[in-house]
Amino acid sequence: MAPAIQDYFREAASWDRDRNAQFRRSAHAAWWVAGAGWVCAVASSAALVVLMPLKSVDPFVVRVDNSTGIVDVVPVYAGSATPDEAVTRYFLTHYLSVCERFNFATAESDYEECGAFHSAQRNQAWSQLWATSNPASPLNLHKDGSTVRVQVNSVSFFTRSSGLTDLAQVRYLKAASQGVGAEESVTHWIATIQYAYVDPSKDPKIRRWNPLGFKIVDFRAESEVSAEPPPAKELHHEP
Repeated sequence: MAPAIQDYFREAASWDRDRNAQFRRSAHAAWWVAGAGWVCAVASSAALVVLMPLKSVDPFVVRVDNSTGIVDVVPVYAGSATPDEAVTRYFLTHYLSVCERFNFATAESDYEECGAFHSAQRNQAWSQLWATSNPASPLNLHKDGSTVRVQVNSVSFFTRSSGLTDLAQVRYLKAASQGVGAEESVTHWIATIQYAYVDPSKDPKIRRWNPLGFKIVDFRAESEVSAEPPPAKELHHEP
């Protein structure tokens, strides 16, 4: 065979070896890239699985009162409240419903029942409020036969920096009426209440109202609506 042809075949074989070597290197790199991609995909999936419990959506309802424009968030009960919180919420709602209402037919009974929930200091203030010598006494304010009903809208609890939970805020409305069928005058209120649990009373009558020794230590209520501004004066223009 001629030397020129032998050189040609050697160069062709060398070129073929180079092509095969390049193909193997490319295939090796492709396998590395594919493996790295699979590792990233598996790691991302594992990260999502780990983070899923941390991601939650908490829907809430915002309520706007049509007459006052007051905005508040409607509390949602998810069935996970502790028994203590559920019982306290009941006592606060019951206390506001009874002690902030007024009806001559139940006034005496309401006065005694509310006293069953008061601390000694609060009971003293309660007695002074209802004294007939006090012009602001409900007995004097409603001697015309008017009544007041109460509707509790929400109860929120607060925890002090010390970890003590003994404060609550209650939003409620009071609807005053001059008689059966008369139009009601509605006002919105917010009460800040400090409460405590003590040993139940040994008096059977008090225990009938308050069997768990729930006590109102401090009670402060204020209207959520500012007073209406005075009517604007009419302007008179001279001709």
